[in-house]
Amino acid sequence: MSFSTSGTFRPVILDDIRGAQKMLAGVARMTAMEGSRHLSQLVGAPVHLKCENLQRTGSFKLRGAYVRISGLSPVERAAGVVAASAGNHAQGVALASSLLGVRSTVFMPMGAPLPKVAATREYGAEVRLHGQVIDETLAAAQEYAHETGAVFIHPFDHPDIIAGQGTVGLEILEQCPEVRSIVVGIGGGGLAAGIAVAVKAVRPDVKLIGVQAEGAAAYPPSLAAGHPVSIDAPSTMADGIKVGCPGDVPFKIIGDLIDEVRTVSEDELSSALLLCLERAKLVVEPAGASPVAALLSDPRSFKGPVVALLSGGNVDPLLMQRILRHGMAAAGRYLSLRLRLTDRPGALAALLGSLSVVDANVLDVSHVRTDPRLGLTEAEVELQLETKGPEHCELVAATLRDAGYTVMS
Repeated sequence: MSFSTSGTFRPVILDDIRGAQKMLAGVARMTAMEGSRHLSQLVGAPVHLKCENLQRTGSFKLRGAYVRISGLSPVERAAGVVAASAGNHAQGVALASSLLGVRSTVFMPMGAPLPKVAATREYGAEVRLHGQVIDETLAAAQEYAHETGAVFIHPFDHPDIIAGQGTVGLEILEQCPEVRSIVVGIGGGGLAAGIAVAVKAVRPDVKLIGVQAEGAAAYPPSLAAGHPVSIDAPSTMADGIKVGCPGDVPFKIIGDLIDEVRTVSEDELSSALLLCLERAKLVVEPAGASPVAALLSDPRSFKGPVVALLSGGNVDPLLMQRILRHGMAAAGRYLSLRLRLTDRPGALAALLGSLSVVDANVLDVSHVRTDPRLGLTEAEVELQLETKGPEHCELVAATLRDAGYTVMS
């Protein structure tokens, strides 16, 4: 739908996105828009969460994949499609292909989470595990396309993908017509670009804020240079936006239409995920929580009403466990302490008694009595505590010092 007769790309326009919306009727859900009282209080204006984590396959990726594959010719469909992904795009391509009766092969990294691999297979794709990093996986998928004639379905760098993702923007305008700011995570840029085309064509006054993880922020230097710039070894827990170089097609749109790109830290991402789970009762992956992380980072800088897009909810349970611990530590809900005490009978019990007085819940204790660093009558204790916030952490540490303990950290 977005090729010219010469085979070159033409710009994505509002009509493309409206056409994609008709194509997706009965395929993609119009996902819920949920208000957040807690975030609204922080921002000082209404905040709504657009829940693409509740979309089929658990993310927005189905939209673009379905539109892209729908646009293939009969000859291209007969050759099948191939994709490379660590998770969300894989599942989107697999389901879209099955719905359209097209054979799909998806290459995934060797270390891809098992639930995502299993889901991709269940949606109908042949899964091939290859490479330790996504770049190796991507190269294998492209080689497969060259050898077999299968059509490579890029996760973000194609106008049809962008048009499909842009349908999220049309839904936001329908569900929250008074919106003044939209906050969206950016990886390669397909989702942000699609939303930007849809929203700015109808409501040019709406401010669009893109969000990247600090360790995988390719857009700020790219926008400064005026062309896509690769960053070395992007690193973040938010694998859904862990992209080392912007796509050529979305980059031009984002440069023209996105008002601002911000970055968020790993602590802010984990705190945002924890907030979504505790306050909104929503399971969101780190990339999906990046707009919430931006709101938490500087809440009073947004004009409301604000819509924060939760782009996906596919998170491995083991990763979720680690992130929640990290988020609780960032929020002052965990406290790690190392301290010295006299090595005598009852000393550890007395220490634990002091902690019970200030209502600190002990999660783990390591009691070391034999170490060359310790004096003859000394012992060292490492404590992992569950606390109620930063003020409670300070109270616990102060109480232990007042009781005569030497707090090392």
